[in-house]
Amino acid sequence: MKKKLVLCTQIPEKRIQEIERFCDITIAGELKHGKGNVTEKMVREECKGFEMVVLGDENAKADTLNEWVESGMKFIGVAKGTPVTVDNEVLKAAGIPLSYTPGRNRAAVAEFNLGLMIAVARKLTLSAIGLAKGEHVGEPMDDIYDVPDVKNVTFGPLDEKHPFMDYGIGFELYGKKLGIAGYGAIGREVAVRAKAFGMEILAYDPYISSEVIEKDGGRAVDLNTMLAESDIISLHLPVIEATKAMVNKEWFSKMKPTAYLINTARAAVIDQKDFVEALQNREIAGAAIDVYWKEPVPSNHPLLKMRNVVCTPHMAGLTTDVDNWSGEMMSEEMLAYIRGEKRKYIWKR
Repeated sequence: MKKKLVLCTQIPEKRIQEIERFCDITIAGELKHGKGNVTEKMVREECKGFEMVVLGDENAKADTLNEWVESGMKFIGVAKGTPVTVDNEVLKAAGIPLSYTPGRNRAAVAEFNLGLMIAVARKLTLSAIGLAKGEHVGEPMDDIYDVPDVKNVTFGPLDEKHPFMDYGIGFELYGKKLGIAGYGAIGREVAVRAKAFGMEILAYDPYISSEVIEKDGGRAVDLNTMLAESDIISLHLPVIEATKAMVNKEWFSKMKPTAYLINTARAAVIDQKDFVEALQNREIAGAAIDVYWKEPVPSNHPLLKMRNVVCTPHMAGLTTDVDNWSGEMMSEEMLAYIRGEKRKYIWKR
């Protein structure tokens, strides 16, 4: 007899065909109604009465989970890197492990992270926005294709009108020290890619052995060493009680005044007021951030107006490839459950 499975997130077609041999599949949640178009009440009703429930971004708090457990749920998966949308305490009490997809977007975030580093190091967004606004451009031409035969084409002499004097001259990543705060799946991917740029890696993570870090070509250091020596610090910390507002004025006071902070993790790990003041007072040189304490970020947030800050709207973790990676991982979890095998991706917190 086939198992009853309700699916709210994308799974590769090849895996669907494999799972259909064992399960009757019902589509629900955002997979049925579209991103952002479901409430917890809708999901609670649609997913009730299934042995297997697989969620994406849908919320499932205590009342919802208890209702599902009572109606026969024995497997639940959340296709997220951090399944905070589900109350795991209820599941632990019911003896139901929570499958998730750690590191599903690690390549996406790591690549974006390197992009932010280059953006702050080479003044990319500042100069690109400046040109788009009409800064440091020449007079209009009747025929833009009628150009003089000049071999060394430049923006002119290095005087007060030159873009370098306005936006600043950037620096190379090559030879710089990159501090990685949190050497999990994404932190490691950033470190490996940064090594290819010729950066020296200083990794701080009290839960990861120095052997693991050194095997990747990095150096395991304590927090104070990372803060004092790094030219760029990249945050890859989960939001738990111990890390909330951990990045504060004490951190900034120990960083180089020429250092930059990159955050593609969660804003809650940074003390917002201390961060704004450190940037305004130039305690640190600048920052690049993709996440905020309230999203969408308020239009009057001071970070949006700072010339030493690159801001992006929470884009690092989403690519056209991410759903495929998370779908593959969740498929492995579902098939392991169906076959009575040990699962690899169980949420421990």
